[in-house]
Amino acid sequence: MAFRPCLAAPLAGPEQIVRTFVEYYEERGHHRVTGSTLLPPPGDTVLFTTSGMHPLTPYLEGRPHPLGRRLVNVQRCLRTTDLDEVGDSTHLTVFEMLGTWSLGDYEGSLSLDWAHRFLVEGLGVDPGLLHATVYGGGDEVGPDTDSLRLWEERGVPVELTGEDNWWSNGPVGPCGPDSEIFLWTGDGPPRSTPTRDDRWVEVWNHVMMRHRRLDDGSLVPLPRRNIDTGLGLERLSSLLQGRPSVFECDVFDPWRRLVPPLWPLDEPSLRLVVDHLRSAVVVIGDGVRPAGTGRGYVLRRLVRRALTVLWRDDPARGLGDLPRDLVAHTLDHFRQEEDPEAVRRTLLDEERRFRGLLERGRGVLSRPRFRGPLGEDDLRYLHDTHGLPRDLVTSLREEPVPGGHNRPRERD
Repeated sequence: MAFRPCLAAPLAGPEQIVRTFVEYYEERGHHRVTGSTLLPPPGDTVLFTTSGMHPLTPYLEGRPHPLGRRLVNVQRCLRTTDLDEVGDSTHLTVFEMLGTWSLGDYEGSLSLDWAHRFLVEGLGVDPGLLHATVYGGGDEVGPDTDSLRLWEERGVPVELTGEDNWWSNGPVGPCGPDSEIFLWTGDGPPRSTPTRDDRWVEVWNHVMMRHRRLDDGSLVPLPRRNIDTGLGLERLSSLLQGRPSVFECDVFDPWRRLVPPLWPLDEPSLRLVVDHLRSAVVVIGDGVRPAGTGRGYVLRRLVRRALTVLWRDDPARGLGDLPRDLVAHTLDHFRQEEDPEAVRRTLLDEERRFRGLLERGRGVLSRPRFRGPLGEDDLRYLHDTHGLPRDLVTSLREEPVPGGHNRPRERD
Protein backbone atom coordinates (compact mmCIF):
# COMPACT_ATOMS: atom_id res chain seq x y z
CA MET A 1 0.00 0.00 0.00
CA ALA A 2 1.49 3.34 -1.04
CA PHE A 3 0.59 5.99 1.52
CA ARG A 4 0.52 9.61 0.44
CA PRO A 5 1.07 12.62 2.70
CA CYS A 6 -2.10 14.23 4.05
CA LEU A 7 -0.35 17.40 5.17
CA ALA A 8 1.36 20.19 3.33
CA ALA A 9 3.69 20.53 6.35
CA PRO A 10 3.71 17.40 8.53
CA LEU A 11 3.73 17.86 12.30
CA ALA A 12 7.03 17.45 14.10
CA GLY A 13 6.10 14.17 15.71
CA PRO A 14 3.65 12.19 17.86
CA GLU A 15 4.22 14.40 20.90
CA GLN A 16 3.09 17.46 18.96
CA ILE A 17 0.08 15.57 17.60
CA VAL A 18 -0.92 14.64 21.16
CA ARG A 19 -0.46 18.20 22.37
CA THR A 20 -2.49 19.61 19.47
CA PHE A 21 -5.26 17.06 20.04
CA VAL A 22 -5.55 17.59 23.79
CA GLU A 23 -5.43 21.38 23.55
CA TYR A 24 -8.07 21.40 20.79
CA TYR A 25 -10.53 19.56 23.00
CA GLU A 26 -9.59 21.40 26.17
CA GLU A 27 -10.57 24.59 24.34
CA ARG A 28 -13.98 22.94 23.86
CA GLY A 29 -14.51 22.26 27.55
CA HIS A 30 -12.96 18.80 27.85
CA HIS A 31 -10.89 17.85 30.90
CA ARG A 32 -7.89 15.58 30.44
CA VAL A 33 -8.06 12.23 32.21
CA THR A 34 -4.70 10.75 33.17
CA GLY A 35 -4.25 7.62 31.06
CA SER A 36 -4.08 4.42 33.09
CA THR A 37 -1.83 1.41 32.67
CA LEU A 38 -2.46 -1.57 30.40
CA LEU A 39 -4.08 -3.29 33.38
CA PRO A 40 -7.86 -2.74 33.40
CA PRO A 41 -9.72 -1.62 36.50
CA PRO A 42 -10.97 -4.23 38.98
CA GLY A 43 -14.03 -6.11 37.78
CA ASP A 44 -13.22 -5.76 34.08
CA THR A 45 -13.25 -9.15 32.39
CA VAL A 46 -10.50 -8.42 29.84
CA LEU A 47 -6.83 -9.14 30.56
CA PHE A 48 -5.59 -5.80 29.24
CA THR A 49 -7.03 -2.39 28.45
CA THR A 50 -8.02 -2.61 24.79
CA SER A 51 -9.39 0.91 24.30
CA GLY A 52 -9.60 4.28 25.97
CA MET A 53 -13.14 3.61 27.13
CA HIS A 54 -12.29 0.64 29.36
CA PRO A 55 -11.22 2.68 32.41
CA LEU A 56 -14.28 4.88 31.89
CA THR A 57 -16.89 2.09 31.72
CA PRO A 58 -18.56 2.94 35.08
CA TYR A 59 -19.01 6.54 33.97
CA LEU A 60 -20.35 5.57 30.56
CA GLU A 61 -22.91 3.47 32.40
CA GLY A 62 -24.15 6.40 34.47
CA ARG A 63 -21.79 7.18 37.37
CA PRO A 64 -20.85 10.90 37.53
CA HIS A 65 -17.20 11.55 36.62
CA PRO A 66 -15.30 13.83 39.04
CA LEU A 67 -13.92 15.87 36.11
CA GLY A 68 -17.29 16.50 34.49
CA ARG A 69 -19.13 15.41 31.36
CA ARG A 70 -16.52 16.23 28.68
CA LEU A 71 -13.29 14.25 28.80
CA VAL A 72 -10.15 13.77 26.69
CA ASN A 73 -7.22 11.42 27.24
CA VAL A 74 -4.31 9.42 25.81
CA GLN A 75 -4.48 5.74 26.80
CA ARG A 76 -2.02 2.93 26.09
CA CYS A 77 -3.77 -0.22 24.89
CA LEU A 78 -3.01 -3.84 24.04
CA ARG A 79 -5.05 -6.02 21.68
CA THR A 80 -4.28 -9.72 21.46
CA THR A 81 -6.95 -10.02 18.76
CA ASP A 82 -4.59 -8.17 16.41
CA LEU A 83 -1.62 -10.52 16.85
CA ASP A 84 -2.23 -12.26 13.54
CA GLU A 85 -2.50 -8.87 11.80
CA VAL A 86 0.85 -7.58 13.08
CA GLY A 87 3.21 -7.17 10.16
CA ASP A 88 0.77 -5.35 7.90
CA SER A 89 0.74 -1.57 7.52
CA THR A 90 -1.69 -0.58 10.26
CA HIS A 91 -1.83 -3.04 13.19
CA LEU A 92 0.16 -3.08 16.42
CA THR A 93 -0.13 -5.09 19.63
CA VAL A 94 0.55 -2.16 21.98
CA PHE A 95 -0.42 1.32 20.85
CA GLU A 96 -1.69 4.64 22.17
CA MET A 97 -5.29 5.71 21.73
CA LEU A 98 -6.38 9.33 21.63
CA GLY A 99 -9.94 9.61 22.90
CA THR A 100 -12.78 11.99 23.69
CA TRP A 101 -16.02 11.45 25.59
CA SER A 102 -19.34 13.13 26.14
CA LEU A 103 -21.08 11.71 29.20
CA GLY A 104 -24.65 12.67 28.40
CA ASP A 105 -23.62 16.14 27.20
CA TYR A 106 -23.47 16.75 23.42
CA GLU A 107 -24.71 14.57 20.56
CA GLY A 108 -22.85 12.66 17.87
CA SER A 109 -23.27 15.24 15.14
CA LEU A 110 -21.34 17.82 17.19
CA SER A 111 -18.62 15.26 17.93
CA LEU A 112 -18.25 14.56 14.20
CA ASP A 113 -18.26 18.27 13.39
CA TRP A 114 -15.39 18.88 15.81
CA ALA A 115 -13.50 15.86 14.46
CA HIS A 116 -13.81 17.07 10.88
CA ARG A 117 -12.63 20.56 11.84
CA PHE A 118 -9.72 19.11 13.85
CA LEU A 119 -8.51 17.00 10.94
CA VAL A 120 -8.93 19.68 8.29
CA GLU A 121 -8.17 22.88 10.19
CA GLY A 122 -6.08 21.60 13.11
CA LEU A 123 -3.93 19.07 11.26
CA GLY A 124 -4.21 20.34 7.69
CA VAL A 125 -5.65 17.16 6.19
CA ASP A 126 -6.87 17.55 2.62
CA PRO A 127 -10.70 17.31 2.97
CA GLY A 128 -10.84 15.61 -0.43
CA LEU A 129 -9.08 12.58 1.08
CA LEU A 130 -11.82 11.90 3.64
CA HIS A 131 -14.62 9.36 3.56
CA ALA A 132 -17.09 8.36 6.28
CA THR A 133 -19.18 5.32 7.07
CA VAL A 134 -22.46 5.51 8.96
CA TYR A 135 -24.80 2.93 10.47
CA GLY A 136 -27.56 2.27 7.96
CA GLY A 137 -29.99 0.63 10.39
CA GLY A 138 -30.95 -2.88 11.43
CA ASP A 139 -33.73 -4.95 12.93
CA GLU A 140 -33.61 -3.20 16.32
CA VAL A 141 -32.24 0.29 15.64
CA GLY A 142 -32.89 2.57 12.69
CA PRO A 143 -30.32 4.41 10.55
CA ASP A 144 -28.12 7.10 12.06
CA THR A 145 -29.65 10.01 10.17
CA ASP A 146 -27.97 12.69 12.30
CA SER A 147 -24.46 11.52 11.36
CA LEU A 148 -25.48 11.09 7.74
CA ARG A 149 -26.81 14.64 7.62
CA LEU A 150 -23.63 16.08 9.18
CA TRP A 151 -21.36 14.41 6.65
CA GLU A 152 -23.55 15.50 3.77
CA GLU A 153 -23.40 19.10 5.04
CA ARG A 154 -19.59 18.89 5.21
CA GLY A 155 -19.37 17.47 1.69
CA VAL A 156 -17.77 14.23 2.87
CA PRO A 157 -18.82 11.10 0.94
CA VAL A 158 -20.67 8.56 3.08
CA GLU A 159 -21.12 4.81 2.88
CA LEU A 160 -24.02 3.24 4.80
CA THR A 161 -23.28 -0.13 6.40
CA GLY A 162 -24.84 -2.53 8.88
CA GLU A 163 -22.79 -4.45 11.44
CA ASP A 164 -19.58 -2.69 10.37
CA ASN A 165 -20.91 0.45 12.04
CA TRP A 166 -22.40 -1.08 15.17
CA TRP A 167 -19.98 -0.97 18.10
CA SER A 168 -20.13 -3.23 21.14
CA ASN A 169 -17.81 -4.08 23.99
CA GLY A 170 -18.60 -7.79 23.82
CA PRO A 171 -21.80 -9.86 23.74
CA VAL A 172 -23.28 -7.84 26.62
CA GLY A 173 -22.77 -4.28 27.82
CA PRO A 174 -22.74 -0.77 26.31
CA CYS A 175 -23.16 -0.53 22.54
CA GLY A 176 -24.51 1.66 19.78
CA PRO A 177 -24.10 2.89 16.20
CA ASP A 178 -20.83 4.45 15.16
CA SER A 179 -19.47 6.60 12.38
CA GLU A 180 -15.93 5.98 11.17
CA ILE A 181 -13.65 8.44 9.40
CA PHE A 182 -11.26 7.14 6.73
CA LEU A 183 -8.28 8.66 4.92
CA TRP A 184 -7.30 7.82 1.35
CA THR A 185 -3.79 6.38 1.05
CA GLY A 186 -3.65 5.42 -2.60
CA ASP A 187 -2.00 7.10 -5.56
CA GLY A 188 -4.27 9.30 -7.61
CA PRO A 189 -7.68 10.63 -6.63
CA PRO A 190 -9.84 8.70 -4.14
CA ARG A 191 -12.14 6.06 -5.55
CA SER A 192 -14.65 3.44 -4.44
CA THR A 193 -15.66 3.20 -0.75
CA PRO A 194 -14.01 2.02 2.50
CA THR A 195 -15.65 -1.42 2.48
CA ARG A 196 -14.59 -2.02 -1.13
CA ASP A 197 -11.05 -0.61 -1.23
CA ASP A 198 -8.46 -1.13 1.53
CA ARG A 199 -6.59 1.98 0.47
CA TRP A 200 -9.15 3.75 2.63
CA VAL A 201 -7.66 3.47 6.13
CA GLU A 202 -9.80 4.00 9.22
CA VAL A 203 -8.39 6.75 11.41
CA TRP A 204 -11.16 7.76 13.85
CA ASN A 205 -14.24 6.05 15.27
CA HIS A 206 -17.16 7.88 16.91
CA VAL A 207 -19.52 5.65 18.88
CA MET A 208 -23.01 6.88 19.82
CA MET A 209 -23.16 4.77 22.99
CA ARG A 210 -26.87 4.77 23.74
CA HIS A 211 -27.78 1.16 24.46
CA ARG A 212 -26.96 -1.81 26.67
CA ARG A 213 -27.11 -5.38 25.41
CA LEU A 214 -28.56 -7.72 28.03
CA ASP A 215 -27.83 -11.41 28.57
CA ASP A 216 -30.96 -12.36 26.63
CA GLY A 217 -29.77 -10.34 23.62
CA SER A 218 -32.26 -7.52 23.99
CA LEU A 219 -31.37 -3.82 23.96
CA VAL A 220 -32.26 -1.29 26.65
CA PRO A 221 -31.40 2.43 26.74
CA LEU A 222 -28.43 3.56 28.82
CA PRO A 223 -29.23 6.14 31.54
CA ARG A 224 -27.79 8.82 29.25
CA ARG A 225 -26.65 9.15 25.63
CA ASN A 226 -22.85 9.11 25.51
CA ILE A 227 -20.23 9.68 22.83
CA ASP A 228 -17.00 7.63 22.82
CA THR A 229 -14.35 8.37 20.21
CA GLY A 230 -10.90 6.92 19.57
CA LEU A 231 -8.05 7.19 17.09
CA GLY A 232 -4.68 5.44 17.21
CA LEU A 233 -1.70 7.74 17.60
CA GLU A 234 0.75 5.59 15.63
CA ARG A 235 -1.66 5.10 12.74
CA LEU A 236 -2.52 8.79 12.64
CA SER A 237 1.17 9.72 12.73
CA SER A 238 2.02 7.44 9.81
CA LEU A 239 -0.86 8.80 7.74
CA LEU A 240 0.01 12.43 8.41
CA GLN A 241 3.67 11.84 7.67
CA GLY A 242 2.97 9.93 4.45
CA ARG A 243 4.79 6.83 5.73
CA PRO A 244 4.08 3.39 4.17
CA SER A 245 3.28 1.77 7.53
CA VAL A 246 2.85 2.47 11.24
CA PHE A 247 6.30 0.94 11.73
CA GLU A 248 7.89 3.83 9.86
CA CYS A 249 6.40 6.74 11.77
CA ASP A 250 8.53 8.67 14.25
CA VAL A 251 7.48 6.49 17.19
CA PHE A 252 9.50 3.58 15.82
CA ASP A 253 12.59 5.50 14.69
CA PRO A 254 14.88 4.11 17.46
CA TRP A 255 13.76 0.52 16.79
CA ARG A 256 14.17 0.89 13.01
CA ARG A 257 17.63 2.36 13.53
CA LEU A 258 19.02 -0.11 16.09
CA VAL A 259 17.42 -3.50 15.39
CA PRO A 260 18.40 -4.22 11.72
CA PRO A 261 22.16 -3.96 12.36
CA LEU A 262 21.74 -6.49 15.20
CA TRP A 263 19.49 -8.95 13.41
CA PRO A 264 19.16 -8.74 9.61
CA LEU A 265 15.50 -9.60 8.91
CA ASP A 266 13.05 -9.30 6.04
CA GLU A 267 10.44 -6.57 6.48
CA PRO A 268 7.54 -8.74 7.78
CA SER A 269 9.85 -10.45 10.28
CA LEU A 270 11.35 -7.13 11.37
CA ARG A 271 7.91 -5.70 12.00
CA LEU A 272 6.83 -8.68 14.10
CA VAL A 273 10.03 -8.74 16.17
CA VAL A 274 9.95 -4.97 16.76
CA ASP A 275 6.25 -4.98 17.65
CA HIS A 276 6.43 -7.96 20.00
CA LEU A 277 9.60 -6.91 21.84
CA ARG A 278 8.39 -3.32 22.16
CA SER A 279 5.04 -4.59 23.44
CA ALA A 280 6.77 -6.96 25.86
CA VAL A 281 8.80 -4.07 27.30
CA VAL A 282 5.61 -2.06 27.87
CA VAL A 283 3.77 -5.02 29.46
CA ILE A 284 6.70 -5.66 31.81
CA GLY A 285 6.83 -1.92 32.52
CA ASP A 286 3.26 -2.18 33.82
CA GLY A 287 4.26 -4.88 36.29
CA VAL A 288 3.40 -8.11 34.44
CA ARG A 289 5.81 -11.07 34.49
CA PRO A 290 5.83 -14.16 32.24
CA ALA A 291 3.55 -16.97 33.39
CA GLY A 292 1.59 -19.93 32.10
CA THR A 293 -1.82 -18.26 32.31
CA GLY A 294 -3.54 -14.89 32.08
CA ARG A 295 -1.59 -11.72 31.42
CA GLY A 296 1.70 -13.49 32.02
CA TYR A 297 0.93 -15.93 29.24
CA VAL A 298 0.25 -13.10 26.79
CA LEU A 299 3.65 -11.65 27.68
CA ARG A 300 5.30 -15.06 27.35
CA ARG A 301 3.70 -15.56 23.96
CA LEU A 302 4.95 -12.20 22.70
CA VAL A 303 8.54 -12.93 23.75
CA ARG A 304 8.51 -16.47 22.36
CA ARG A 305 6.99 -15.45 19.03
CA ALA A 306 9.75 -12.87 18.63
CA LEU A 307 12.45 -15.38 19.57
CA THR A 308 11.02 -17.98 17.19
CA VAL A 309 11.42 -15.54 14.28
CA LEU A 310 14.92 -14.52 15.38
CA TRP A 311 16.10 -18.14 15.68
CA ARG A 312 14.81 -19.29 12.29
CA ASP A 313 17.93 -17.98 10.58
CA ASP A 314 20.39 -17.93 13.47
CA PRO A 315 19.82 -19.80 16.77
CA ALA A 316 22.72 -17.86 18.30
CA ARG A 317 20.74 -14.63 18.31
CA GLY A 318 19.68 -13.51 21.75
CA LEU A 319 17.89 -10.75 23.60
CA GLY A 320 21.09 -9.88 25.42
CA ASP A 321 21.97 -7.94 22.26
CA LEU A 322 18.97 -5.63 22.75
CA PRO A 323 20.38 -2.18 23.67
CA ARG A 324 19.52 -0.90 27.12
CA ASP A 325 18.91 2.55 25.64
CA LEU A 326 16.17 1.10 23.41
CA VAL A 327 14.39 -0.39 26.41
CA ALA A 328 14.78 2.88 28.32
CA HIS A 329 13.44 4.91 25.39
CA THR A 330 10.33 2.72 25.16
CA LEU A 331 9.62 2.95 28.89
CA ASP A 332 10.08 6.71 28.75
CA HIS A 333 7.78 7.08 25.74
CA PHE A 334 5.00 5.26 27.61
CA ARG A 335 5.70 7.20 30.81
CA GLN A 336 6.68 4.09 32.81
CA GLU A 337 9.03 4.09 35.79
CA GLU A 338 10.28 0.47 35.66
CA ASP A 339 14.08 0.06 35.75
CA PRO A 340 15.27 -0.70 32.18
CA GLU A 341 17.82 -3.20 33.50
CA ALA A 342 15.08 -5.06 35.39
CA VAL A 343 13.06 -5.27 32.17
CA ARG A 344 16.07 -6.68 30.29
CA ARG A 345 16.62 -9.28 33.02
CA THR A 346 13.01 -10.39 32.73
CA LEU A 347 13.38 -10.79 28.97
CA LEU A 348 16.62 -12.74 29.34
CA ASP A 349 15.13 -15.03 32.00
CA GLU A 350 12.23 -15.86 29.69
CA GLU A 351 14.64 -16.49 26.82
CA ARG A 352 16.57 -19.00 28.97
CA ARG A 353 13.33 -20.75 29.94
CA PHE A 354 12.28 -20.99 26.31
CA ARG A 355 15.63 -22.43 25.18
CA GLY A 356 15.41 -24.99 27.97
CA LEU A 357 11.85 -25.91 27.00
CA LEU A 358 12.87 -26.42 23.38
CA GLU A 359 15.73 -28.71 24.31
CA ARG A 360 13.54 -30.69 26.68
CA GLY A 361 10.82 -30.93 24.04
CA ARG A 362 13.19 -32.30 21.43
CA GLY A 363 14.35 -34.93 23.88
CA VAL A 364 10.82 -36.02 24.80
CA LEU A 365 9.59 -36.12 21.21
CA SER A 366 12.54 -38.27 20.14
CA ARG A 367 11.19 -41.14 22.25
CA PRO A 368 9.67 -44.03 20.23
CA ARG A 369 6.21 -43.40 21.72
CA PHE A 370 5.96 -40.00 20.01
CA ARG A 371 7.47 -40.73 16.60
CA GLY A 372 4.15 -41.57 14.96
CA PRO A 373 0.94 -39.56 14.68
CA LEU A 374 -0.06 -37.94 17.96
CA GLY A 375 -3.58 -38.17 19.30
CA GLU A 376 -5.37 -36.00 21.83
CA ASP A 377 -4.26 -38.25 24.71
CA ASP A 378 -0.61 -37.83 23.62
CA LEU A 379 -0.91 -34.05 23.37
CA ARG A 380 -2.62 -33.88 26.76
CA TYR A 381 0.10 -36.05 28.32
CA LEU A 382 2.88 -33.93 26.78
CA HIS A 383 1.28 -30.79 28.16
CA ASP A 384 0.34 -32.05 31.62
CA THR A 385 3.47 -34.12 32.29
CA HIS A 386 6.20 -32.30 30.39
CA GLY A 387 4.79 -28.78 30.07
CA LEU A 388 4.88 -28.85 26.26
CA PRO A 389 2.07 -26.78 24.69
CA ARG A 390 0.31 -28.15 21.62
CA ASP A 391 1.63 -25.44 19.31
CA LEU A 392 5.20 -26.07 20.41
CA VAL A 393 4.86 -29.84 19.90
CA THR A 394 3.44 -29.23 16.44
CA SER A 395 6.23 -26.85 15.43
CA LEU A 396 9.01 -29.10 16.73
CA ARG A 397 7.67 -32.04 14.72
CA GLU A 398 6.96 -30.10 11.55
CA GLU A 399 10.13 -28.23 10.71
CA PRO A 400 13.25 -30.38 10.34
CA VAL A 401 16.56 -28.65 9.64
CA PRO A 402 19.91 -29.99 8.44
CA GLY A 403 21.77 -32.04 11.03
CA GLY A 404 18.78 -33.93 12.32
CA HIS A 405 17.49 -31.18 14.62
CA ASN A 406 14.17 -29.45 14.50
CA ARG A 407 13.97 -25.71 14.26
CA PRO A 408 11.29 -24.10 16.44
CA ARG A 409 8.49 -22.24 14.82
CA GLU A 410 5.73 -21.24 17.16
CA ARG A 411 2.25 -21.23 15.75
CA ASP A 412 -0.82 -19.40 16.99
